[in-house]
Amino acid sequence: MTQSPASPAHEAQTAPARKRRMEALARARRDELEHFLSEHAGDVTVSPVRGPETGLVMVRGKIGGGGSPFNLGEVSVSRASVRLSTGEIGHGQLLGGDKAHARLAAIIDALGQRDEFSAAVDGLVATIEARTAEEDAALAAETAATRVDFFTLVRGED
Repeated sequence: MTQSPASPAHEAQTAPARKRRMEALARARRDELEHFLSEHAGDVTVSPVRGPETGLVMVRGKIGGGGSPFNLGEVSVSRASVRLSTGEIGHGQLLGGDKAHARLAAIIDALGQRDEFSAAVDGLVATIEARTAEEDAALAAETAATRVDFFTLVRGED
């Protein structure tokens, strides 16, 4: 039994939530995803649609945020797409070469589209976001400790 396609209005309402979910899954640790799947979805049948595969993406930058763009360099990315036996398709993508992580993220993304798993997936996303917010705050505090404020003294000479 396949799922009927969602209406455009339904997709528009869920797009921000799905974007948030995919961002959190990309920042998750692989063990968090494995633990979630072992507890909540041990008997789900998954078939691959694409990958998992790893490739390179060119990263572009701008000097000062407003200058001309330039190629900064390449970064490796991994992605995967899976289909559940009930028809939902999930996607996972992240920086780095961890194909297993991309596949796990895709499975959880697909599960998040099912009513019986959506609350559990939302809980996982909230946990990941809380952990990453703590890590980001700790890094910001560590970086702030090394900040140097430069100032210029005017001596009255031209």
